[in-house]
Amino acid sequence: MKYTFALSLIFLLMVTSCGTSKKVKQESTERTAKEQISSRPEQPEKEQNEELEDYLDEQVEDIDVSSLNAVELYIYNFAGIAQEEMRLYGIPASITIAQGILESGSGNGNLTKRSNNHFGIKCNGWQGEKVYHDDDAAQECFRKYADPKYSFRDHSLFLFERSRYGFLFDYRSDDYTSWARGLRRAGYATDPKYPQKLISLIERYQLNEYDKEVLGKTANLPLPRPQKLNFGNSEFYSVKKGDTLYNISEKFGLTVEELKLINKLKHDHIQIGQQLKVKN
Repeated sequence: MKYTFALSLIFLLMVTSCGTSKKVKQESTERTAKEQISSRPEQPEKEQNEELEDYLDEQVEDIDVSSLNAVELYIYNFAGIAQEEMRLYGIPASITIAQGILESGSGNGNLTKRSNNHFGIKCNGWQGEKVYHDDDAAQECFRKYADPKYSFRDHSLFLFERSRYGFLFDYRSDDYTSWARGLRRAGYATDPKYPQKLISLIERYQLNEYDKEVLGKTANLPLPRPQKLNFGNSEFYSVKKGDTLYNISEKFGLTVEELKLINKLKHDHIQIGQQLKVKN
């Protein structure tokens, strides 16, 4: 009986000791983490979050952009938004990037600098801001955008909403050669060597790797890049012919007053091509 009691007591002491040891280790780990976090003067939570975001950005920005040539810098800056457009509309990111490089002179062309128009899209009924530029003819009308991201979105819509480009969407999203040739056949550009120029850019700079990443395939991206350009946490709608504030608000489950409020509209007049925020 005494022997049994002694064994029970020893077992109880061992369990208690083990639990205490684990607790001490856990408390020690938590204390160390807290000490690391609070090693600097106490900050408001917002400032701590901002500091964390800055730190994470620094970890991503591990490339010296001054070492990039003009084309590489363009890819670095705009590959992210091209991939987002691919996710939304199915247009290969490689094609979008290559077209942007070619049409905008890697973002350094006179038209692009004046208008943020990266794809040489002419007015064609555009009701937004315009600029005039010598192209196939003198002083042709081109669309002007407040920010490059709107140019990328308009490029997607330009292809997606026009029937003459409809056959392109029958091609796979990673078939950049068919897309390049199809754009020429559909009349996007008058240059007979346009497809070869796009394909050459894609293959020289491995732009098809960005397509692979979107499609979930193994990708070896040629360049790291900063956070992709996007429309923040909002969604935008490009006004089309026949649109009214009422039918747009109905489409997105808003009232007309809500639509006017989030877009800071003082009247009911809207223009074709105007970008309306339809979600906060």
